[in-house]
Amino acid sequence: MDLRSELLKSIWYGFTALDLEKSGKVSKSQLKVLSHNLCTVLCIPHDPVALEEHFRDDDDGPVSSQGYMPYLNKYILDKVIEGSFTKENVDELCWTLTAKKNYQTDKTSSTVLPERDAFRLWCLFNFLSEDKYPLVMVPDEVEYLLKKICMSMSIEFNCVELEDFFSQDSVQQSGITVWVFLGMMNSGKLNKGIDKSITSMAIEEVYREIVGDVLKEGYLWKKGQLRRNWKERWFTLRPSNLSYYTGEDRKDCQGNIVLDGNCCVEMVPDRDGKRCMFCLKTLSKTYEMSASDTKQRTEWTTAIQTAIRLHVEGKTSLHKDLKLKRREQREQREKRQQSKEEELQRLRALQEERERKLAELDLLKEAQKQAQALLEQDEQRRRQQHEQLQRALEVQLQEAEEARVSMQAEMALKEEEAERQRKRIQELEEMQKRLEEALQLEIKARRDEEAFRYAQAGLLAEEEEKMKALMCLQEEQEEYILKTQREKQELKQEMEVKSRSLEEAQRQLEEVRANRHRVDQDVVAAQRKLRQASTNVKHWNVQMNRLMRPIGPGEKRPSLGSSFSSFQMPTQRDPGLRLRRKSGSEDQDEESKENVDNTAGCDLEKRHSHASNGDMDIP
Repeated sequence: MDLRSELLKSIWYGFTALDLEKSGKVSKSQLKVLSHNLCTVLCIPHDPVALEEHFRDDDDGPVSSQGYMPYLNKYILDKVIEGSFTKENVDELCWTLTAKKNYQTDKTSSTVLPERDAFRLWCLFNFLSEDKYPLVMVPDEVEYLLKKICMSMSIEFNCVELEDFFSQDSVQQSGITVWVFLGMMNSGKLNKGIDKSITSMAIEEVYREIVGDVLKEGYLWKKGQLRRNWKERWFTLRPSNLSYYTGEDRKDCQGNIVLDGNCCVEMVPDRDGKRCMFCLKTLSKTYEMSASDTKQRTEWTTAIQTAIRLHVEGKTSLHKDLKLKRREQREQREKRQQSKEEELQRLRALQEERERKLAELDLLKEAQKQAQALLEQDEQRRRQQHEQLQRALEVQLQEAEEARVSMQAEMALKEEEAERQRKRIQELEEMQKRLEEALQLEIKARRDEEAFRYAQAGLLAEEEEKMKALMCLQEEQEEYILKTQREKQELKQEMEVKSRSLEEAQRQLEEVRANRHRVDQDVVAAQRKLRQASTNVKHWNVQMNRLMRPIGPGEKRPSLGSSFSSFQMPTQRDPGLRLRRKSGSEDQDEESKENVDNTAGCDLEKRHSHASNGDMDIP
């Protein structure tokens, strides 16, 4: 969607707002005011005579939207330079015109959104609406926008209320208008029990993200290029640049980093007392930044990489690209749905054809039954006629026999009567021939019936082949379903195996932690024993120093025969010292004694070496 299409959507609302009678036409004086205001907010020179010259051949009546479009394209939109104006000003102008006519709300209601939030929702609606007039938003885009707003408010989106809303008679399934959408937002179903300030902040965040092309914004620590000190800045990332300000009000811009295909973002190790650091490298400079935590660093690096990718692909907006992708997905989904419907129609046609053939087969069977009944009736009638004729013949033969017996004597006299009887016999023979012909016709009819039965058997065989093909298709479908179920079962088993491996690893980790805790306890016990041994050694050193102290004048000698020359300093191998040490630590366990003796022996050896070097003199 280019800049011209975005501007036309907003201008369409302004034009329809001036059409008070809803006739599709606006007076020239109103179009002059609209054109002048558009030129002002678009920062292009306005030609007041151009409108009159453009419609010079027309009468003084109103102008339709189709008549205004050539002037709008030639004298206004063709002169627009991207980046020389603020699109939000154009949106505010068109919103001011259309809101006075169409946006009527109850100011006393607690659920009605503020005017600024309604304007931002109007802009979001224009951005996500279809490129068809009148502008509508399809249900998928409505659901996408409401999910974004709920995500910003940190609440869960309720799809049931949206489905109930779209199930109403007043809402078309092809899409809703912006006024219906704003009415739904003002109904309070989405933000029930939520403060208006939270809703306003969420709408502003979604507005800046979608309409303002803000990929991400937030506080980061940035290292200076000259003084090399760290300062906290508010960063705003767009597909083309990364700007940073002194605060989140974005009034004092401290710098702008242009992003292109030569830029790259990398994570760097922590230093200078900062953590979660990353750097953005351009051709001329390298910018070092620090996030508050690892999650924020990952989100920032991903967002910057997305902006660089969009620049390399020649795309100016992430959400425009996402909108096109969603539209392509909807078209593909509609094509798949259409193909499914066509397939269902084809299956229905096949089912109808099958049912029709089954009906024809039933009719043939019924006709066959009727023909069989007629044949049986004809056969029964013929049999009855034949029996009647046979009985008549028998009666006649009996009568003839009786006449022959009774009239044997009168044979000569009854010759004429016999002649009549012969004629009667001839007639009976002719009748018998006719009966045989009728019998031949019956045989022929039975053969025709057998041929008809063979044709019927062929139709039944063809129907069985079609049923077999249909059963084969059904078996293939069931095999595919069984295969899918087996694959799901295998995936489930693999997940269970991995889960058991993870539990085993966690159990081993707990065992290692327990072993480490026991080792730490053993180390603490050993250190405690070492401190106790050191205390005992100091005690014995004091005792030994007392024994080695020389006897002063006037002190009583231990014995007359003893002299200081016979006194010898006990060494670390003196058994008497070792016995005294044993007697002093009798109450300790065997392992503690060995540790104390070894440590004390080393300490005594050091002290005796100092004494032998002159630290302690014996007179």
